[in-house]
Amino acid sequence: MGEVSLVDVTKRFTSGVGAAAHTVFALKRVSFTIRDGEIAVLIGPSGCGKTTALRVAMGLEQASHGHVMVDGREVHGCGYDRGMVFQHAELLPWLTALQNVQFGLEMKGMRGAELHDTAMRYLDLVGLKDSWNRRPYQLSGGMRQRVGIARALAIDPKVLLMDEPFGALDAQTRESLQIELLDIQARTGKTILFVTHDLDEAVLLADRVVVMRDGELQEIVDVALPRPRGDIGRLRSSPAFGEIRYRIWKALHQAPDVVH
Repeated sequence: MGEVSLVDVTKRFTSGVGAAAHTVFALKRVSFTIRDGEIAVLIGPSGCGKTTALRVAMGLEQASHGHVMVDGREVHGCGYDRGMVFQHAELLPWLTALQNVQFGLEMKGMRGAELHDTAMRYLDLVGLKDSWNRRPYQLSGGMRQRVGIARALAIDPKVLLMDEPFGALDAQTRESLQIELLDIQARTGKTILFVTHDLDEAVLLADRVVVMRDGELQEIVDVALPRPRGDIGRLRSSPAFGEIRYRIWKALHQAPDVVH
């Protein structure tokens, strides 16, 4: 199981000092549930709170109010039931691809042949089995992100949290990784919460799109497109894709009190 819920989550920060200090709300009473085995995409303009929501779900940030539940258990800090893929791969530069994937497994106490075989299995899953001994500087941006995905998946989390992982990549590599992520999710059944600011990417990947503005949940849009979604060109040119994309665009641009 991998159901994750944000329940009435508020996150506030204090900006400035002394008399100039004031409270800034990154999240304001946000509540939504991601069902087991679905891909939910958080979308919104920069500063809308989507990355903060992801960090609170991971346990990297603590909510000022409200809480996060994974399969009915409240989250207190980071845990192996959640894996994180960052916008930049954040690999350890002195380690090989294999050693980077092994890192989280070693933290869980895995050793010996099981450690090696498990890490290699996940490198194979992301198409990098033959690059196991390369260090990050020897890998392309797309390959580094694949290692990051393998590292997150290797600990066998219930939920995979992804913070704009393809945002810094060229268009061709990005499209390739989108297809690979859909294939990986189909094979593993992982629950995924994915942050993006790209409308096409949101529609392509998601079962549901969570639209955010100014720290608030605006609308949750169902993406009623069939899976698998391997033929991206045909899918993007379909009327159904365009209709869903427009609904998300409208939710992003309408005044908050208009959107339901």
